[in-house]
Amino acid sequence: MLFYSYFKTLVGKEVTVELKNDLAIAGTLHSVDQYLNIKLYNIRVINEQLYPHMKSVRNCFIRGSVVRYLQLPPNSVDVELLHDATRREARGS
Repeated sequence: MLFYSYFKTLVGKEVTVELKNDLAIAGTLHSVDQYLNIKLYNIRVINEQLYPHMKSVRNCFIRGSVVRYLQLPPNSVDVELLHDATRREARGS
C-alpha cells in the first residue's frame, strides 16, 4: 500500500505514464485507486506522430496492470518521506 499512499499525494500534479505498449501519456493526475489504476486529465501523447488517433482524447483511465513506468515531477519526490514509510511498512507498523 506504500505506492498507493504515495501516489495519492501526487493528485493534481503533472505526471507521465508509459504503458507496456510503448505509448507515453502526460497529464494531470486526477485519481488513483488501490489497484494503481490511474485517471488523467488534460492529457497529451508524447509521440503524437505514432498515435494520431489519440489527438482528440483529453481525459483517460489507465488500468494499473498496463503501466510500465510512472514519471514523477522531480520536485514532488521526498526521498526521506519514502525511506521512512518503507521502514515503517517493513516493521509492520
